[in-house]
Amino acid sequence: MPLTPVLSRRWNDSESWTLAAYERSDGYRALHKALSMEPDAITAVIKDSNLRGRGGAGFPTGMKWGFIPQSKPGETTGPGVKPKYLVVNADEGEPGTCRDLPQMMNDPHSMIEGIIIASFAIKANLAVIYIRGEAVHAMRRVRAAVDEAYAAGYLGKNVMLSGYALDVVVHPGAGAYICGEETALLDSLEGFRGQPRLKPPFPAISGLYGSPTVVNNVGTLASVPPIILNGADWWKAMGPEKSPGTSVFSLTGRVARPGQYEAPMGTTLRELLEMCGGVRAGHQLKFWTPGGSSTPLFTDEHLDVPLDFDGVAAAGSMNGTSALMIFDDGDCVVRAVGRWIKFYAHESCGKCTPCREGNPWMVQILDRIERGQATEDEVDQLLDICDNILGRSFCAFGDGATSPVISSIQYFRQEYLDHLALGGCPLDPARTRKAELAGTRS
Repeated sequence: MPLTPVLSRRWNDSESWTLAAYERSDGYRALHKALSMEPDAITAVIKDSNLRGRGGAGFPTGMKWGFIPQSKPGETTGPGVKPKYLVVNADEGEPGTCRDLPQMMNDPHSMIEGIIIASFAIKANLAVIYIRGEAVHAMRRVRAAVDEAYAAGYLGKNVMLSGYALDVVVHPGAGAYICGEETALLDSLEGFRGQPRLKPPFPAISGLYGSPTVVNNVGTLASVPPIILNGADWWKAMGPEKSPGTSVFSLTGRVARPGQYEAPMGTTLRELLEMCGGVRAGHQLKFWTPGGSSTPLFTDEHLDVPLDFDGVAAAGSMNGTSALMIFDDGDCVVRAVGRWIKFYAHESCGKCTPCREGNPWMVQILDRIERGQATEDEVDQLLDICDNILGRSFCAFGDGATSPVISSIQYFRQEYLDHLALGGCPLDPARTRKAELAGTRS
């Protein structure tokens, strides 16, 4: 499967983040086309393309836009007459995930053009880009790009002399992972503590300030201009029928050339490993995440699973954010899972008991297992805790935290037991060297 640069096509250009560089490469041509169309026709094109959200859930983008209620002639009250908002979820914080930040750093105008087109389609006059607070470098670059767009007439009271008005605000988040959940993000924007809201009502009916709101991911919006410019059929020619288009796969960990690789949805890890030079020399693939740390682990048995929303789900995991963290035979699965659960214990918003109490409890057990100080019953206790979190938490955060625990025990239970039998990690270099010396003396 070849690399297919669509979102990443400009990343290597000189000063690719500037308006001048963007305009040299089809920049804002899609907006010209979109402003000549009816808003509903734009939504229809996105629906026909079957673009699915790149933030992890994979919800059809055109369908989400279509949920926004619009006023009817003569209507003076109701959801349709409230202001509409577009909110960009740029709060990338999933361990191992790194594709929105490169997009904003290397090609912010692709996202901005997508924002304008999406806002025009849903008849919104205000869009907010919510960027993770620690990503100061990306925030500065996006703010500079927004300023360029205002100066060039792509934003403001009369976008490209069309009569359409749109303002864009860049808002820094406070660095809470939970704010990647769309309703927690909206609470944060409103000045409240970021915690998930009860749904329904969904943001499309009652979102930011109680008004109809679309929340889209950076990669989703950056995909909109090429679809509008080239057509839905062009997009659907790449990738499988139900998950068309390209994805930016983040490959990190034990690979020769870690980085971002854009390829059609449905590309397999075997093909991606060929692109990035394979697993580090002298080692073999052991386990990996198909979509970030909140997705069930895969092993070398899953090298040929098509990496798209439906293919990964059929194999027992989630495509998520296409964040592939690669681990080889020198890595301890207990240690990796323990580090992830510490992250989730720290980042839990504390709203619901199963997640707030369950994750710190699992951290303690995993620490004891790693040191070889636990019992076999505690391995099963981990599964029992997961059972009490899974499906019993207010949002998907709790479910995601259980994924690496359950799947690691499913595939590597013996490694957990080896920690207990040996009094620590069997892959600890000091322990291995000590065993070798003992064997030499005998």
